[in-house]
Amino acid sequence: MSDILKVEGGRSLSGIVQVRGAKNFVPKAMVAALLTDQESRISNVPNIRDVEITSQLLEMHGSNVTYDSTSGELTIDPGTTHKIEVSDVATLAGYSRIPILLCGPLIRKLGEAKIPTLGGCSIGSRPLNFHFDSLRKFGASVKFKDFGAEIKAPHGLKGTKIQLPYPSVGATEQILLTGVSAEGVTEISNAAIEPEIIDLIAVLQKMGAIISVETDRVITIEGTPSLKGFQHRALNDRIESGSWAALALATDGEIYCQGAEQNNMSTFLNVFHKIGGEFDIDENGIRFYRKHGSLKGIALETDVHPGFMTDWQQPLVVALTQAEGASIIHETVYEDRFGFVAPLKDLGAKIQLYKECLGSIQCRFKTRNFEHSCAIFGPTPLHGSNIEIPDLRGGFSHIIAALTAQGESRVSGVSLINRGYENFEQKLQAIGADFIFED
Repeated sequence: MSDILKVEGGRSLSGIVQVRGAKNFVPKAMVAALLTDQESRISNVPNIRDVEITSQLLEMHGSNVTYDSTSGELTIDPGTTHKIEVSDVATLAGYSRIPILLCGPLIRKLGEAKIPTLGGCSIGSRPLNFHFDSLRKFGASVKFKDFGAEIKAPHGLKGTKIQLPYPSVGATEQILLTGVSAEGVTEISNAAIEPEIIDLIAVLQKMGAIISVETDRVITIEGTPSLKGFQHRALNDRIESGSWAALALATDGEIYCQGAEQNNMSTFLNVFHKIGGEFDIDENGIRFYRKHGSLKGIALETDVHPGFMTDWQQPLVVALTQAEGASIIHETVYEDRFGFVAPLKDLGAKIQLYKECLGSIQCRFKTRNFEHSCAIFGPTPLHGSNIEIPDLRGGFSHIIAALTAQGESRVSGVSLINRGYENFEQKLQAIGADFIFED
């Protein structure tokens, strides 16, 4: 299939899309399956690239992974976990950040882990030192090699106290997946508490782990010598639901997200309503549309959960180009999250970036010369243009912009969207989008 999409925009889009398991949860649950010798099953699994990459990782280490994309059922039999060659590690370099999370399970089984140079989206610094510093606290040694990193703990892992400098999702997942194998008690302070983290804790608890979520972002883990297989249904993807909701706003359409869940989207729904969106919630999903046909600008700051999620910000920026007046966005999670804005300007959007903190949240990027705030002036008509997709969420946002713009847009790099959006081409067809893949 071509990596270039020709989009004819400017029409109102309506229809039904199916949202399945969260991209930010399912691969982590798959990694957790490596902590046991027993079979585990995960349902509601999306057919996305990150699931494919994680399956390859597990299979390289001896697991048998079977996946039915129609039903969304995935089964992992860990088999006999074994070490892999440096050449195998190198084949995975640059594709994903999932390999770093294998450290705890592999140290539990093998006493060591080889981690390739990692990839992912270019949205700002996501420092691996949080991971490596945490592993050292457990008693592991970390050595950097040509292929990446080699982590060893021949004498096992010891429970520890870890104070995260920032409530990093990845580092919290690392500590959870490692702490269940450590001798004694591990305490994480300033931990991330996103719904995907809580669902991972639920999986580990099903396996026999003892984990408590305390007040003030403190998580306590008691090391468990024996863990069992699990069956778990993944929570639905709140980021994908928010992306389709933003598309409904931008195109003045009506999109029903089958599988969208109110509990994990309450912060988004509040903002959606303030802009001028409306939603109807039933037991099967949420219908998103405009309230009275016009949108209004807002002031918004992203933050860690339960704040407004950074992954909701990019698609929402596109919708705000169609809102009356000025909108102010202060990004406090990733310093380079506005790297996707330049192509929106080429389409006609009026957006100004600022290095200053245009908000009240204590921000890590203050005085560090990152353009992490923006002002959006609207409504502005968008027109077709050539677009190169920079990252997963920015890429879907560019698709929204192309569908909102009058005329034809040529969007390159669309395969990147498959990392986190299942069957997005078929879903675009289901809501009436006009597009073709370039030969």
